[in-house]
Amino acid sequence: MSAANFDQKRQATAERLGIHPDAIPRHIAIIMDGNGRWAQQRGLPRISGHEQGGKAVQIVAQHCVDIGIECLTLYSFSMQNWKRPEEEVSFLMHLIAAYLEGIRPNLMRDNVRLLHLGSRQRLPQMLLDALDETMEMTGVNTGMVLGLALNYGSREEITDAVRAIAAECREGKLAPDAIDEACIAGHLNTAGWRDPDLVVRTSGEMRISNFLLWQISYAEFYVTETMWPDFSPEALEKAVSAYAARNRRFGDITATKP
Repeated sequence: MSAANFDQKRQATAERLGIHPDAIPRHIAIIMDGNGRWAQQRGLPRISGHEQGGKAVQIVAQHCVDIGIECLTLYSFSMQNWKRPEEEVSFLMHLIAAYLEGIRPNLMRDNVRLLHLGSRQRLPQMLLDALDETMEMTGVNTGMVLGLALNYGSREEITDAVRAIAAECREGKLAPDAIDEACIAGHLNTAGWRDPDLVVRTSGEMRISNFLLWQISYAEFYVTETMWPDFSPEALEKAVSAYAARNRRFGDITATKP
């Protein structure tokens, strides 16, 4: 998708929401929280919450495409989530694999490119196969980037980056004096990506949960009590509008709000 196509969608969204097009975040990162509690509040097994959460992913991702978001990163499974009951983890792995297979036609139709953030270790082969096939299929797409943070931990990501940099220094490929922020960013899972402008967390929790610690240094946060299975396009637009009303100063005293 060309920059003009993104701009057209953003312009239409801005006119509908009554905000400036430049005030629409280009990269939204979402900590999808509350699936289990959503189910328990309804007397349902936790896996029912994950099923409903999967439906919310498709709806919200589609809406991000429609309103001109350039990158959407979803925190779907952290390295710490392996502590959950084995039955629940197994269900999640199969659910994500089925989701990846099911959304391929939509990803291709909407020119969306899927990318993985996180470690491949411990992920079952059937999920790796679904992930690899979907990434390969969508690798030619030039529209919105859909980042799937799966088996992801930011401290682990940064640690891996430091190890890679240290190895390059040891091998004489990189001078220690050449290590700067750009060098570190270039060794992260998100190398080449724009940093998130807006981080949304559902279910009211006030935690970062080891998510994109480097990348969200200057991101705006939006926390909603809405649990992820109930998060809708309307809820997303409410977050976008709240973001648009913020004065982003990046440490300066002059706001950058349009």
